[in-house]
Amino acid sequence: MKYVVVLYDGMADYPVPQLSGKTPMTVANKPKFDSLGKKGTVGLVKTVPDGMKPGSDVANMSVMGFDPSIYYTGRSPLEAASIGVDLKDTDVTLRCNLVTLSDEENYADKTMVDYCADDISTEEAAEIIKTVEEHFGSDIYKFYSGVSYRHCLVWANGTTDLGNMTPPHDISGKVIGEYLSNSENAEDLISLMKKSYELLKNHPVNTQRVKNGRRPANSIWLWGEGKKPMLSPFEELYGINGAVISAVDLLKGIGKCAKMETPEVEGATGYIDTNFKGKAQAAVEALKSGCDYAYIHIEAPDECGHRRESENKVKAIEMIDEQVLPIVLEGLKDYDDYKIMILPDHPTPIATATHASDPVPFMIYQKSKPAVGVDTVNEETAKATGLFIGSGVELMKKFLEI
Repeated sequence: MKYVVVLYDGMADYPVPQLSGKTPMTVANKPKFDSLGKKGTVGLVKTVPDGMKPGSDVANMSVMGFDPSIYYTGRSPLEAASIGVDLKDTDVTLRCNLVTLSDEENYADKTMVDYCADDISTEEAAEIIKTVEEHFGSDIYKFYSGVSYRHCLVWANGTTDLGNMTPPHDISGKVIGEYLSNSENAEDLISLMKKSYELLKNHPVNTQRVKNGRRPANSIWLWGEGKKPMLSPFEELYGINGAVISAVDLLKGIGKCAKMETPEVEGATGYIDTNFKGKAQAAVEALKSGCDYAYIHIEAPDECGHRRESENKVKAIEMIDEQVLPIVLEGLKDYDDYKIMILPDHPTPIATATHASDPVPFMIYQKSKPAVGVDTVNEETAKATGLFIGSGVELMKKFLEI
């Protein structure tokens, strides 16, 4: 038996006025997904435990079968693990976004123009993080370059008691002052953010970006604090070995901490221009090489939700159907039996441009045991089945029939 999960990050949504009051899942033309749904088990699953924030970290851990209430120690430590940072038990890590802020003189009066600095390239970002490390790095603080706008700060002997270190994608278009932590423990971190604006506003990379009509990465933004992850190996929990295919360090970090394979896919960007086919092929190759389970994480719908790009969110769902599912399904034909599960980790509604905790639709299809499903899979048809799974761990056990 082979198992594949295709995770459309942030796919679920609320009715969108620009889409005639329908959700992107409802509008999208997704014949492959829907054909599986007609012969699959469809329902809703609660991926975010009560009292926890609906981040992709918590939600993906949940979908992958790791109870966040037991294993979650913060987002940034998982990303640090992905880029090979060897953390001490006394280290605290933070996500270090490169963002675009407006140019008011007082830092607190600036607006979050772009949480990802206009999709800054990994190469450009590496130059900026190098400058940040040269100026602010020390025995206490060390900056590590990641992918695109996503980077890491390791704080020796730090604390996670920092007040509200707000995710930048939660405050797009908002004045940042009220979202800066006023905790005494966070004073030095907020100071680093403020100093970074003066350091970066005229950085050569940013000067060139502005000339090219792109937004500058003119500030760091620190959030997602946490301590060294303590995930159990996936094979130890579920008795099968697996691979995680993703463009983002967060998911690679979960995979590495769970002792799973994390193949690199050339051209995987985390947005709508990603190498969809390459991700699908990497999953097929992982299964051929002996993995029992492949988790294909696709970030594009989530990024479109954060940017309020309703048409692109529909397009992202359609591109996965056109470019990922055919390759995966063709690769699975070689096996006597297989199961495939398709779902989002959480909603990223166009209306709010941030994550929500609502239950999300899921679909499970097994080659040898077709079921009576639904004509098309979306939020409403999944709800109408009446099947509700109370946690990601329960869903994983159902998927693997444990």
